[in-house]
Amino acid sequence: MFQVLGHRVYRHLFMAQVIALIGTGLTTVALALLAHELAAGQAGVVLGTALAIKMVAYVIIAPLVGAYAARLPRRALLISLDLIRGTVVCALPFVSRIEHIYLLIFLLNACSAGFTPVFQATIPDILKKEADYTQALSLSRLAYDLENLLSPVVAAALLTLLSFNVLFVLNALAFVGSAALVASVALPAACLKADAPTVWKRITYGLRVYLQTPRLRGLLALSLAVSAAGAMQIVNTVVYVRSSLGLGERDVAIAFAAAGAGSMLVALLLPKILGRVTIRATMLVGGGLLTLGLYLGLLTPAYLELLGLWAMLGAGAALILTPSGHLLKQSCLAEERPALFAAQFSLSHACWLVTYPLAGWLGATIGVAYTFAVLGSVALLACVAAVITWPSHDPERTQPAASSLRP
Repeated sequence: MFQVLGHRVYRHLFMAQVIALIGTGLTTVALALLAHELAAGQAGVVLGTALAIKMVAYVIIAPLVGAYAARLPRRALLISLDLIRGTVVCALPFVSRIEHIYLLIFLLNACSAGFTPVFQATIPDILKKEADYTQALSLSRLAYDLENLLSPVVAAALLTLLSFNVLFVLNALAFVGSAALVASVALPAACLKADAPTVWKRITYGLRVYLQTPRLRGLLALSLAVSAAGAMQIVNTVVYVRSSLGLGERDVAIAFAAAGAGSMLVALLLPKILGRVTIRATMLVGGGLLTLGLYLGLLTPAYLELLGLWAMLGAGAALILTPSGHLLKQSCLAEERPALFAAQFSLSHACWLVTYPLAGWLGATIGVAYTFAVLGSVALLACVAAVITWPSHDPERTQPAASSLRP
């Protein structure tokens, strides 16, 4: 997996990704604490709304920027978006009103929604060999898992000495470092075909192929289960730890890290698991873990039990998310992958757009314990839908009928 880091351009881009991810993880913890400071008992509502705004940016802006970004110089665009993100994060410590949080979160994630598709589209142009590109995908997943694990741990250590507002400043510096690494290499220009289809045709084509492929309908259902569990963990951790258990800021950060630890463990074991168990079975087990973990929250766990619960949710999510790229590759031809990956990006984040505000509103209205039950029921229904829509005798490759949707 690590051999691909011998490629200088990719190595610099990967380091830029890791630095930006760690900085963003610090902001996730700091944002939860800022919401608690400004809104107290309504922190879950504020955080859920802010994260829903983030999903709006991802669902709507990312596909549009990804379609038009080929007309812009890649390196200049990536550097500019990093610097804008750093500027926006620097403004968060000075926020005194909740609506200001919403505005800055939208601006921040509008830039991230532009950065991500451009970054992802650049990697295969740098790494021409299929084996190198596969290694890069594995490293990218590992980077996300490391961010989930390390950022909260770093945040917990820093919060013993510093105010949580310092975490925003560190994230801004991370974005500046990411911009510097991108500036240190030359990136290949994007290929733009003269007869490229319109943005609307690109988006709708990917969605149509996705929704007409049984295994991907199953993946979408399981993505809803992931978002139900993830929204509960991200939105209500600060509410449960600070308000229900009466613990401190460090305990909030450690609770976030527990989910990352569960995800990391699965990421390390999954290559051996997939050699013996089908992807469908693996992902359905992940959905079962998410459902069980959410229902166990009805027992109002103590802090150590909560850490185990969050680790279970992280493991369940990783069992679904990590193999999902294999399903997308199986379901299309090579030239169709960008459209299908874009469809997965938009549809999966649309699930989060629903569950983020739901977790925040339910937590403030009916209490955290009952919110566990409601979101557990969402995950259960999603798993049932996946079992029904995804046939157990799934062919390894997509059927030629999907090609009838090509423009």
